[in-house]
Amino acid sequence: MSKVGKAPIEIPEEVEVKITKNRVHASGKNGLEFSQEYDPNYVTVKEEGEEILVERNADRKEYRQRHGLYRSLIANMVNGLVEPFEKSLVIEGLGYRARNQGNKLIFELGYSHPIEYELPENVEAQVEGNDQIKIMGPDKQEVGQVAADIRRLRPPEPYKGKGIRYKGEEIIRKEGKLSGGEEAGIG
Repeated sequence: MSKVGKAPIEIPEEVEVKITKNRVHASGKNGLEFSQEYDPNYVTVKEEGEEILVERNADRKEYRQRHGLYRSLIANMVNGLVEPFEKSLVIEGLGYRARNQGNKLIFELGYSHPIEYELPENVEAQVEGNDQIKIMGPDKQEVGQVAADIRRLRPPEPYKGKGIRYKGEEIIRKEGKLSGGEEAGIG
């Protein structure tokens, strides 16, 4: 049995869950509603007391794969209604900075013009200092996608490490060109 798939999903008090033929609906106290579709040919989803159980219908490889996948997607949906997911980004480089402006982020990343990034509806961003960005939201996939889109505006380069990176991400640095005779091995 899948270690991820067999774990029951606890339903918090402030979340209401409704399971239909091929979809799980969840709504939170703050008015947010999410639904996650699943394939009933592969898994069976049922509610028992204060838990959601995901069980696979057979023991073949594709059934095992989808068992853990659907359980994770449903658990992320339920947990996101209680506590938002977060991703942190760091901007590194001289003159590189970001600021909030309503539901937009304005970036100055060494280009000739500032870059505006409009945030999706359920995603918030906080800029700390000028070089730290925290992205928060109830949908884990959407938070991750927004963070990836922002990182793509100016990915970190390998020589000086300038650009936007995830907090804690290690950038593999390259050595620059060597100049002069002795360092280059000439002489």
